[in-house]
Amino acid sequence: MSDRGDNAPAPRERSACSCTTLRKASRRISQLYDTALAPSGLKTTQRAILSEVRRSEPATVGELASALVMDAGALAHTLKPLERDGFLAVDIDREDRRVRLISLTPAGRAKLAETDRLWAQAQRCFDSVFGSADSEALRDALAILVSGDFVTAFETRLSPSAAPQS
Repeated sequence: MSDRGDNAPAPRERSACSCTTLRKASRRISQLYDTALAPSGLKTTQRAILSEVRRSEPATVGELASALVMDAGALAHTLKPLERDGFLAVDIDREDRRVRLISLTPAGRAKLAETDRLWAQAQRCFDSVFGSADSEALRDALAILVSGDFVTAFETRLSPSAAPQS
């Protein structure tokens, strides 16, 4: 018996997950969590940036982009409103003036604390609807997918030299 909530949709028969399905699922979850975060005025991508800065501050744009699996240019564009709104400080590295160091401001820490509460509420809701055991399994699978080991193994198998010889 599943631990899904009473209103949860019945699970569909398992089949190969297409790229389209994966993209749709990712987009749907982002929309749901954006709605949950709406009272804070931040989107999930902005919260993810603030959260990663908290974990690794001060951090360079390159370090943040790598940790968030984002293009450095796209990240730099996304940082601007967070800096403008006073949530992030961008300072010049004293050892290498070409490098910008990103850190949270007191306002950024307060905003992140606000979103932490909203995020926790969204997580509880997700677990309730999706089922706590399935939620945990999904998080475990996603952790594998974003790991460096998975990327390395995937790229190795994708390379033309890894193709079976006929």
